[in-house]
Amino acid sequence: MQNKVLSSWELLAPAGSWNSMKAAITAGADAVYMGGPKFGARAYAENPDEHGLLEAIDYVHLHGKKLFLTVNTLMKEREMEEELEEYLSPLYHQGLDAVIVQDYGVLSFVRERFPEMDIHISTQMTVAGIWGAKLTEELGARRLVLPREISLEEIREIHENTSQEIEAFIHGALCYCYSGQCLMSSLIGGRSGNRGRCAQPCRLPYNGKHLLNLKDMCTLDILPDILEAGVYSLKIEGRMKSPRYTAGVVSVYRKYLDLYRKKGRQGYRVDPDDRELLRQLFDRGGFSEGYYRHHNGGEMIFLGDKPNFRDMDEKKMAELDQKYLAQEKKENINGTLTVFSGKPAKLEVSCGTFSVTCLGQEVMTAEKQPLVKEDVEKRFRKTGDTPFQWEALTVHLGEDAFLPVGAMNRLRRDALEQLEQKICQSYRRDS
Repeated sequence: MQNKVLSSWELLAPAGSWNSMKAAITAGADAVYMGGPKFGARAYAENPDEHGLLEAIDYVHLHGKKLFLTVNTLMKEREMEEELEEYLSPLYHQGLDAVIVQDYGVLSFVRERFPEMDIHISTQMTVAGIWGAKLTEELGARRLVLPREISLEEIREIHENTSQEIEAFIHGALCYCYSGQCLMSSLIGGRSGNRGRCAQPCRLPYNGKHLLNLKDMCTLDILPDILEAGVYSLKIEGRMKSPRYTAGVVSVYRKYLDLYRKKGRQGYRVDPDDRELLRQLFDRGGFSEGYYRHHNGGEMIFLGDKPNFRDMDEKKMAELDQKYLAQEKKENINGTLTVFSGKPAKLEVSCGTFSVTCLGQEVMTAEKQPLVKEDVEKRFRKTGDTPFQWEALTVHLGEDAFLPVGAMNRLRRDALEQLEQKICQSYRRDS
Protein backbone atom coordinates (compact mmCIF):
# COMPACT_ATOMS: atom_id res chain seq x y z
CA MET A 1 0.00 0.00 0.00
CA GLN A 2 1.36 3.43 -0.91
CA ASN A 3 2.19 5.68 2.01
CA LYS A 4 -0.39 8.36 2.78
CA VAL A 5 1.52 11.63 3.33
CA LEU A 6 -0.45 14.01 5.52
CA SER A 7 -0.96 17.65 4.61
CA SER A 8 -1.50 19.02 8.12
CA TRP A 9 -0.09 18.26 11.54
CA GLU A 10 -0.68 19.02 15.20
CA LEU A 11 1.98 20.22 17.64
CA LEU A 12 1.03 18.84 21.06
CA ALA A 13 2.57 20.31 24.21
CA PRO A 14 2.72 19.27 27.87
CA ALA A 15 0.82 21.34 30.43
CA GLY A 16 1.86 20.37 33.94
CA SER A 17 0.50 23.63 35.31
CA TRP A 18 -1.72 26.55 34.33
CA ASN A 19 1.31 28.69 33.46
CA SER A 20 2.81 25.93 31.31
CA MET A 21 -0.48 25.62 29.46
CA LYS A 22 -0.55 29.35 28.69
CA ALA A 23 3.11 29.29 27.67
CA ALA A 24 2.46 26.39 25.30
CA ILE A 25 -0.48 28.12 23.60
CA THR A 26 1.39 31.42 23.32
CA ALA A 27 4.45 29.68 21.84
CA GLY A 28 2.43 28.02 19.10
CA ALA A 29 1.06 24.68 20.30
CA ASP A 30 -2.07 23.41 18.54
CA ALA A 31 -3.14 21.39 21.58
CA VAL A 32 -2.06 20.59 25.13
CA TYR A 33 -2.34 17.48 27.26
CA MET A 34 -3.01 17.96 30.94
CA GLY A 35 -3.75 15.96 34.06
CA GLY A 36 -6.29 16.63 36.76
CA PRO A 37 -6.53 15.65 40.43
CA LYS A 38 -7.18 11.98 39.56
CA PHE A 39 -6.06 9.15 37.29
CA GLY A 40 -3.14 10.94 35.58
CA ALA A 41 0.32 9.44 35.01
CA ARG A 42 2.00 12.52 36.53
CA ALA A 43 0.48 12.72 40.00
CA TYR A 44 3.21 15.10 41.19
CA ALA A 45 2.73 17.74 38.51
CA GLU A 46 0.89 20.96 39.40
CA ASN A 47 -2.34 19.49 38.09
CA PRO A 48 -5.37 21.78 38.38
CA ASP A 49 -8.52 20.88 40.30
CA GLU A 50 -11.90 20.50 38.61
CA HIS A 51 -12.54 24.25 38.53
CA GLY A 52 -9.10 24.84 37.05
CA LEU A 53 -9.71 22.22 34.36
CA LEU A 54 -13.03 23.82 33.41
CA GLU A 55 -11.27 27.18 33.04
CA ALA A 56 -8.44 25.57 31.08
CA ILE A 57 -10.89 24.03 28.61
CA ASP A 58 -12.42 27.44 27.96
CA TYR A 59 -9.00 29.06 27.69
CA VAL A 60 -7.73 26.77 24.93
CA HIS A 61 -11.03 26.93 23.05
CA LEU A 62 -11.00 30.74 23.09
CA HIS A 63 -7.71 30.50 21.25
CA GLY A 64 -8.90 27.85 18.81
CA LYS A 65 -6.83 25.07 20.41
CA LYS A 66 -7.60 21.72 22.08
CA LEU A 67 -7.11 20.14 25.49
CA PHE A 68 -6.65 16.41 26.09
CA LEU A 69 -7.00 15.02 29.62
CA THR A 70 -4.75 12.24 30.89
CA VAL A 71 -6.83 9.44 32.41
CA ASN A 72 -4.02 7.02 31.77
CA THR A 73 -3.36 5.17 35.02
CA LEU A 74 -4.45 1.63 35.67
CA MET A 75 -7.67 1.82 37.63
CA LYS A 76 -9.30 -0.19 40.39
CA GLU A 77 -12.84 -1.49 39.82
CA ARG A 78 -14.14 0.66 42.66
CA GLU A 79 -12.59 3.79 41.19
CA MET A 80 -14.10 3.19 37.77
CA GLU A 81 -17.55 2.39 39.17
CA GLU A 82 -17.73 5.11 41.81
CA GLU A 83 -15.47 7.97 40.73
CA LEU A 84 -14.72 8.07 37.01
CA GLU A 85 -18.13 9.19 35.71
CA GLU A 86 -18.47 11.88 38.36
CA TYR A 87 -14.95 13.10 37.55
CA LEU A 88 -15.39 13.26 33.78
CA SER A 89 -19.00 14.42 33.52
CA PRO A 90 -18.54 18.18 34.14
CA LEU A 91 -15.46 18.22 31.89
CA TYR A 92 -17.34 16.41 29.14
CA HIS A 93 -20.17 18.96 29.27
CA GLN A 94 -17.64 21.82 29.28
CA GLY A 95 -16.28 20.57 25.97
CA LEU A 96 -13.20 18.50 26.83
CA ASP A 97 -11.75 17.43 23.48
CA ALA A 98 -10.40 13.97 24.38
CA VAL A 99 -9.23 11.66 27.14
CA ILE A 100 -5.99 9.67 26.98
CA VAL A 101 -6.46 6.17 28.40
CA GLN A 102 -4.29 3.14 29.23
CA ASP A 103 -6.89 0.75 30.63
CA TYR A 104 -9.16 -1.21 28.26
CA GLY A 105 -11.92 -1.05 30.85
CA VAL A 106 -11.69 2.73 30.92
CA LEU A 107 -11.74 2.78 27.12
CA SER A 108 -15.01 0.83 27.10
CA PHE A 109 -16.47 2.90 29.95
CA VAL A 110 -15.74 6.25 28.30
CA ARG A 111 -17.00 5.10 24.91
CA GLU A 112 -20.31 4.05 26.50
CA ARG A 113 -20.88 6.96 28.91
CA PHE A 114 -19.38 9.85 26.92
CA PRO A 115 -19.97 8.98 23.26
CA GLU A 116 -19.28 12.42 21.78
CA MET A 117 -15.76 12.71 23.21
CA ASP A 118 -12.64 11.43 21.43
CA ILE A 119 -10.51 8.73 23.01
CA HIS A 120 -6.75 8.57 22.57
CA ILE A 121 -4.83 5.37 23.31
CA SER A 122 -1.99 6.19 25.71
CA THR A 123 1.57 5.20 24.93
CA GLN A 124 1.31 3.22 28.17
CA MET A 125 -1.10 0.79 26.54
CA THR A 126 1.94 -0.26 24.44
CA VAL A 127 0.10 -0.69 21.15
CA ALA A 128 3.06 -1.14 18.83
CA GLY A 129 1.72 -3.02 15.82
CA ILE A 130 -1.03 -3.29 13.23
CA TRP A 131 -3.29 -5.70 15.10
CA GLY A 132 -3.30 -3.70 18.30
CA ALA A 133 -4.03 -0.59 16.26
CA LYS A 134 -6.94 -2.31 14.52
CA LEU A 135 -8.34 -3.54 17.84
CA THR A 136 -8.32 -0.13 19.51
CA GLU A 137 -9.86 1.37 16.39
CA GLU A 138 -12.69 -1.17 16.53
CA LEU A 139 -13.19 -0.33 20.20
CA GLY A 140 -13.79 3.32 19.29
CA ALA A 141 -10.46 5.10 19.72
CA ARG A 142 -9.78 8.13 17.54
CA ARG A 143 -6.02 8.31 18.05
CA LEU A 144 -3.11 6.03 18.81
CA VAL A 145 -0.20 7.40 20.87
CA LEU A 146 2.69 5.16 19.89
CA PRO A 147 5.34 3.86 22.29
CA ARG A 148 8.66 5.66 22.16
CA GLU A 149 10.39 2.38 21.30
CA ILE A 150 8.94 2.15 17.80
CA SER A 151 10.79 2.70 14.50
CA LEU A 152 9.91 4.84 11.50
CA GLU A 153 9.23 1.71 9.43
CA GLU A 154 6.81 0.39 12.05
CA ILE A 155 5.04 3.73 12.22
CA ARG A 156 4.62 3.78 8.46
CA GLU A 157 3.16 0.28 8.49
CA ILE A 158 0.63 1.14 11.20
CA HIS A 159 -0.32 4.38 9.43
CA GLU A 160 -0.97 2.55 6.18
CA ASN A 161 -3.25 0.00 7.84
CA THR A 162 -5.44 2.11 10.13
CA SER A 163 -7.55 5.24 9.84
CA GLN A 164 -6.66 6.33 13.38
CA GLU A 165 -4.61 9.47 13.91
CA ILE A 166 -1.03 8.64 14.82
CA GLU A 167 0.64 10.53 17.66
CA ALA A 168 4.34 10.13 18.49
CA PHE A 169 6.85 11.71 20.83
CA ILE A 170 9.38 14.06 19.22
CA HIS A 171 11.19 15.54 22.22
CA GLY A 172 11.83 14.83 25.88
CA ALA A 173 12.61 12.05 28.31
CA LEU A 174 12.99 8.42 27.35
CA CYS A 175 12.23 5.52 29.69
CA TYR A 176 14.74 2.68 29.95
CA CYS A 177 11.84 0.22 29.88
CA TYR A 178 8.96 -0.07 27.43
CA SER A 179 6.45 2.73 27.97
CA GLY A 180 3.95 1.74 30.62
CA GLN A 181 5.56 -1.60 31.39
CA CYS A 182 8.13 -0.62 34.02
CA LEU A 183 7.57 -1.94 37.56
CA MET A 184 10.95 -0.94 38.97
CA SER A 185 9.70 2.09 40.95
CA SER A 186 6.83 0.05 42.35
CA LEU A 187 9.01 -2.89 43.38
CA ILE A 188 11.88 -1.04 45.05
CA GLY A 189 10.11 2.10 46.23
CA GLY A 190 6.41 1.34 46.52
CA ARG A 191 5.56 4.05 43.99
CA SER A 192 3.91 2.70 40.87
CA GLY A 193 4.44 4.42 37.55
CA ASN A 194 1.13 2.92 36.45
CA ARG A 195 -0.53 4.91 39.22
CA GLY A 196 1.25 8.14 38.26
CA ARG A 197 3.89 8.02 41.00
CA CYS A 198 7.10 6.86 39.33
CA ALA A 199 10.17 7.77 41.43
CA GLN A 200 12.45 7.41 38.38
CA PRO A 201 14.95 4.94 39.89
CA CYS A 202 16.45 4.58 36.39
CA ARG A 203 17.97 8.05 36.86
CA LEU A 204 19.93 6.98 39.96
CA PRO A 205 23.56 5.80 40.02
CA TYR A 206 24.31 2.09 40.37
CA ASN A 207 27.87 1.01 41.15
CA GLY A 208 28.86 4.63 40.76
CA LYS A 209 27.47 5.05 37.25
CA HIS A 210 24.10 6.02 35.76
CA LEU A 211 23.70 2.72 33.97
CA LEU A 212 20.01 3.14 33.09
CA ASN A 213 19.87 6.90 32.51
CA LEU A 214 18.79 7.50 28.90
CA LYS A 215 19.50 10.82 27.23
CA ASP A 216 16.53 12.92 26.21
CA MET A 217 15.16 12.57 22.69
CA CYS A 218 15.53 15.37 20.14
CA THR A 219 14.19 14.85 16.61
CA LEU A 220 14.76 18.22 14.92
CA ASP A 221 17.03 16.67 12.30
CA ILE A 222 14.66 13.81 11.40
CA LEU A 223 11.37 15.70 11.69
CA PRO A 224 10.63 15.33 7.93
CA ASP A 225 11.10 11.55 8.25
CA ILE A 226 8.63 11.40 11.14
CA LEU A 227 6.04 13.47 9.29
CA GLU A 228 6.37 11.45 6.11
CA ALA A 229 6.02 8.20 8.04
CA GLY A 230 2.44 9.21 8.83
CA VAL A 231 2.60 10.89 12.24
CA TYR A 232 -0.17 13.47 12.64
CA SER A 233 0.39 14.69 16.21
CA LEU A 234 3.91 15.62 17.32
CA LYS A 235 4.10 15.20 21.08
CA ILE A 236 6.54 16.96 23.38
CA GLU A 237 7.20 15.27 26.74
CA GLY A 238 7.62 17.30 29.93
CA ARG A 239 4.65 17.86 32.24
CA MET A 240 7.09 18.07 35.17
CA LYS A 241 9.17 20.76 33.44
CA SER A 242 8.97 24.56 33.83
CA PRO A 243 6.82 26.94 31.74
CA ARG A 244 10.05 28.32 30.24
CA TYR A 245 11.01 24.84 29.06
CA THR A 246 7.57 24.32 27.56
CA ALA A 247 7.59 27.66 25.76
CA GLY A 248 11.11 27.25 24.43
CA VAL A 249 10.70 23.72 23.10
CA VAL A 250 7.30 24.46 21.56
CA SER A 251 8.59 27.59 19.84
CA VAL A 252 11.51 25.71 18.26
CA TYR A 253 9.40 22.83 16.94
CA ARG A 254 6.72 25.28 15.77
CA LYS A 255 9.40 26.99 13.69
CA TYR A 256 10.53 23.79 12.00
CA LEU A 257 7.10 22.31 11.51
CA ASP A 258 6.09 25.50 9.71
CA LEU A 259 9.34 25.44 7.75
CA TYR A 260 8.65 21.93 6.49
CA ARG A 261 5.05 22.82 5.67
CA LYS A 262 6.19 25.82 3.65
CA LYS A 263 9.35 24.53 1.93
CA GLY A 264 9.20 20.75 2.22
CA ARG A 265 12.18 18.48 2.65
CA GLN A 266 14.26 20.38 0.09
CA GLY A 267 14.18 23.59 2.11
CA TYR A 268 14.48 22.01 5.55
CA ARG A 269 17.63 23.05 7.42
CA VAL A 270 18.23 23.10 11.19
CA ASP A 271 19.98 26.10 12.70
CA PRO A 272 22.61 24.91 15.25
CA ASP A 273 21.55 27.77 17.54
CA ASP A 274 18.09 26.21 17.89
CA ARG A 275 19.61 22.85 18.76
CA GLU A 276 21.76 24.60 21.36
CA LEU A 277 18.72 26.38 22.81
CA LEU A 278 17.03 23.02 23.38
CA ARG A 279 20.14 21.77 25.14
CA GLN A 280 20.23 24.80 27.41
CA LEU A 281 16.57 24.39 28.34
CA PHE A 282 17.28 20.88 29.62
CA ASP A 283 20.40 18.77 29.35
CA ARG A 284 20.66 15.18 30.47
CA GLY A 285 24.08 14.60 28.94
CA GLY A 286 23.15 15.32 25.35
CA PHE A 287 20.41 14.14 23.00
CA SER A 288 19.60 11.06 20.96
CA GLU A 289 17.07 10.43 18.19
CA GLY A 290 15.48 7.72 20.28
CA TYR A 291 14.45 4.50 18.54
CA TYR A 292 13.24 5.98 15.27
CA ARG A 293 16.28 4.90 13.25
CA HIS A 294 18.19 2.65 15.69
CA HIS A 295 16.93 -0.29 17.74
CA ASN A 296 19.06 0.61 20.77
CA GLY A 297 22.65 1.40 21.67
CA GLY A 298 25.04 2.56 24.32
CA GLU A 299 25.14 6.06 22.81
CA MET A 300 21.58 6.56 24.08
CA ILE A 301 22.73 6.35 27.73
CA PHE A 302 24.42 9.10 29.72
CA LEU A 303 26.69 7.40 32.25
CA GLY A 304 28.10 10.51 33.88
CA ASP A 305 26.79 12.68 36.69
CA LYS A 306 24.10 15.24 36.03
CA PRO A 307 25.69 18.71 35.78
CA ASN A 308 25.24 20.89 38.85
CA PHE A 309 24.32 23.75 36.55
CA ARG A 310 23.70 24.37 32.87
CA ASP A 311 25.47 27.08 30.93
CA MET A 312 22.73 29.36 29.65
CA ASP A 313 22.46 32.31 27.35
CA GLU A 314 20.72 34.53 29.88
CA LYS A 315 19.74 37.06 27.21
CA LYS A 316 18.03 34.34 25.17
CA MET A 317 16.24 33.01 28.24
CA ALA A 318 15.04 36.50 29.12
CA GLU A 319 13.71 36.88 25.59
CA LEU A 320 11.79 33.60 25.94
CA ASP A 321 10.31 34.74 29.24
CA GLN A 322 9.29 38.11 27.84
CA LYS A 323 7.82 36.75 24.63
CA TYR A 324 5.92 33.73 25.91
CA LEU A 325 5.53 33.99 29.69
CA ALA A 326 5.06 37.71 30.33
CA GLN A 327 2.62 38.22 27.47
CA GLU A 328 -1.04 37.20 27.35
CA LYS A 329 -2.08 35.66 24.05
CA LYS A 330 -4.78 37.69 22.30
CA GLU A 331 -7.10 36.80 19.44
CA ASN A 332 -7.76 39.34 16.71
CA ILE A 333 -11.26 40.74 16.47
CA ASN A 334 -12.99 43.01 13.97
CA GLY A 335 -15.92 45.24 14.64
CA THR A 336 -18.25 48.04 13.64
CA LEU A 337 -19.54 50.66 16.07
CA THR A 338 -22.64 52.67 15.12
CA VAL A 339 -23.56 55.74 17.18
CA PHE A 340 -26.40 57.99 15.93
CA SER A 341 -28.62 60.13 18.13
CA GLY A 342 -32.08 58.75 18.83
CA LYS A 343 -30.98 55.14 18.31
CA PRO A 344 -29.32 52.57 20.59
CA ALA A 345 -25.55 52.47 20.24
CA LYS A 346 -24.62 49.25 18.42
CA LEU A 347 -21.37 47.30 18.47
CA GLU A 348 -20.88 44.36 16.12
CA VAL A 349 -17.82 42.19 16.87
CA SER A 350 -16.43 39.12 15.16
CA CYS A 351 -13.62 36.67 15.90
CA GLY A 352 -13.05 34.14 13.16
CA THR A 353 -16.43 32.55 12.40
CA PHE A 354 -18.04 33.86 15.59
CA SER A 355 -19.89 37.18 15.76
CA VAL A 356 -22.22 39.07 18.13
CA THR A 357 -24.27 42.24 17.94
CA CYS A 358 -24.71 44.17 21.16
CA LEU A 359 -27.04 47.10 21.71
CA GLY A 360 -26.34 49.75 24.30
CA GLN A 361 -27.94 52.87 25.69
CA GLU A 362 -29.92 55.15 23.36
CA VAL A 363 -27.67 57.84 21.96
CA MET A 364 -28.50 61.38 23.01
CA THR A 365 -28.27 64.61 21.05
CA ALA A 366 -25.32 66.67 22.20
CA GLU A 367 -26.19 70.01 23.80
CA LYS A 368 -22.64 71.38 23.79
CA GLN A 369 -19.83 69.00 22.79
CA PRO A 370 -20.67 66.03 20.56
CA LEU A 371 -18.51 62.93 20.53
CA VAL A 372 -15.23 63.04 18.61
CA LYS A 373 -14.58 60.01 16.43
CA GLU A 374 -10.92 59.63 17.43
CA ASP A 375 -11.81 59.71 21.15
CA VAL A 376 -14.59 57.17 20.72
CA GLU A 377 -12.36 54.79 18.78
CA LYS A 378 -9.60 55.09 21.37
CA ARG A 379 -12.01 54.21 24.17
CA PHE A 380 -13.49 51.22 22.37
CA ARG A 381 -10.07 49.85 21.43
CA LYS A 382 -9.32 49.13 25.09
CA THR A 383 -9.72 45.39 25.66
CA GLY A 384 -8.18 45.07 29.12
CA ASP A 385 -7.71 41.52 30.40
CA THR A 386 -10.01 39.97 27.79
CA PRO A 387 -8.54 37.41 25.36
CA PHE A 388 -9.05 39.81 22.44
CA GLN A 389 -7.28 42.59 20.60
CA TRP A 390 -8.60 44.76 17.79
CA GLU A 391 -7.44 44.10 14.27
CA ALA A 392 -9.91 46.56 12.75
CA LEU A 393 -12.63 48.76 14.21
CA THR A 394 -14.88 50.90 12.04
CA VAL A 395 -16.74 53.76 13.72
CA HIS A 396 -19.89 55.35 12.25
CA LEU A 397 -20.64 58.45 14.32
CA GLY A 398 -23.38 61.02 13.96
CA GLU A 399 -22.37 64.69 14.02
CA ASP A 400 -24.51 65.54 17.05
CA ALA A 401 -24.21 62.24 18.93
CA PHE A 402 -23.45 62.02 22.64
CA LEU A 403 -23.02 58.98 24.89
CA PRO A 404 -21.75 58.99 28.48
CA VAL A 405 -18.37 57.38 29.12
CA GLY A 406 -19.95 54.76 31.36
CA ALA A 407 -22.39 53.73 28.63
CA MET A 408 -19.57 53.32 26.12
CA ASN A 409 -17.51 51.21 28.53
CA ARG A 410 -20.52 49.05 29.32
CA LEU A 411 -21.30 48.46 25.63
CA ARG A 412 -17.72 47.46 24.88
CA ARG A 413 -17.55 45.19 27.92
CA ASP A 414 -20.90 43.53 27.20
CA ALA A 415 -20.01 42.87 23.55
CA LEU A 416 -16.67 41.25 24.37
CA GLU A 417 -18.22 39.15 27.15
CA GLN A 418 -20.95 37.94 24.80
CA LEU A 419 -18.36 37.06 22.15
CA GLU A 420 -16.30 35.10 24.67
CA GLN A 421 -19.39 33.25 25.90
CA LYS A 422 -20.49 32.42 22.37
CA ILE A 423 -17.12 30.90 21.50
CA CYS A 424 -16.99 28.77 24.65
CA GLN A 425 -20.64 27.76 24.35
CA SER A 426 -20.02 26.34 20.89
CA TYR A 427 -17.93 23.57 22.50
CA ARG A 428 -20.45 22.65 25.22
CA ARG A 429 -22.26 19.31 25.21
CA ASP A 430 -25.82 18.97 26.46
CA SER A 431 -26.25 15.23 26.13
